[in-house]
Amino acid sequence: MNLYRTALRSMSLLRSPYSVYTPPMISLLRHYSSRPMETSTAQRRPKVTIKTIQSMYKRHEPISMMTAQDYPSGLVVDQAGIDMCLVGDSLAMVCLGYDSTNPLTVEDMLHHCRAVTRGCKSSFVVADLPFGSYEASSEDAVRVSLRFLKEGFCEAVKLEGGVEMAETIKKITRVGIPVLAHVGLTPQRQAALGGFRVQGKTAKQAKALLDDAIAVQDAGAFAVVLEAVPAEIAGYITQQLKIPTIGIGAGVECSGQVLVQNDALGLFDKFVPKFTKQYCNLNQIMTNALKEFHEDVKSKAFPAPQNTYAIDPAQLEKFWAEERARNGTALEEDTTERSSML
Repeated sequence: MNLYRTALRSMSLLRSPYSVYTPPMISLLRHYSSRPMETSTAQRRPKVTIKTIQSMYKRHEPISMMTAQDYPSGLVVDQAGIDMCLVGDSLAMVCLGYDSTNPLTVEDMLHHCRAVTRGCKSSFVVADLPFGSYEASSEDAVRVSLRFLKEGFCEAVKLEGGVEMAETIKKITRVGIPVLAHVGLTPQRQAALGGFRVQGKTAKQAKALLDDAIAVQDAGAFAVVLEAVPAEIAGYITQQLKIPTIGIGAGVECSGQVLVQNDALGLFDKFVPKFTKQYCNLNQIMTNALKEFHEDVKSKAFPAPQNTYAIDPAQLEKFWAEERARNGTALEEDTTERSSML
């Protein structure tokens, strides 16, 4: 009991919102991946909201945004202090192995949104509306957007398109759902664009992008993603708008930046876009770790004694005695050999 009280006193003295202290006695407890230890709400940073994003924009503080597709990736986005978390339809390619984002369904996306929001509690969570779920009518768009807030536990939705989607954005925002717009390279429409190509490289294209950005702003979008746009054009659009721009391959003058997490961490095996900065190569790290596990299993180096559970010697001997009595002396040699190994 004295040890318990000492540990509690130590924990109360050393706990802070920015660090996690594990007192010696806690190491006696086992936590499993199937039942993880709960994270204390006291350790979380303040919740990022629309107001937070607007305040950052007004004081010219760059906004960070990263994608996530499941509980672990959502958790690390949150722990890293990222401002906005996008459950992006890019998960169709980097997580599910499709060649494009288009096969993804609403049910697929809702499943991933629920997983991400279990781990990501402080970042502002936005969900991509999948291809085919919102284009046919504004009513379809409103219905599916409501599902992402009610069933996916997200806080905003993202949709692709400019002038032609302005009325849809207006309808969604009228029912109280924040919308993040997306212009420039719109991956859901890559077939019509002739592939994943930079947009705004001609004067005519640049003017069209500016018109798109202004249209989604006027329709009520709280921010707009600019993807694969020349830096000079993206910077000018950012200057002309009164809402944040989130760049991905659009230069440093945007109000914020977003990357696909798997690209940034080196976990996607097919290609790495030019605009991605790879901060590490987790693919190689994970492959090496699994190779080591494979070799440990083959050589019986794993599990080691520290990875196994003990049994009280008296209880073990009692078990062997009961088994000998039940099976006869044939078990004697085997149990003697096992006991000598412990």
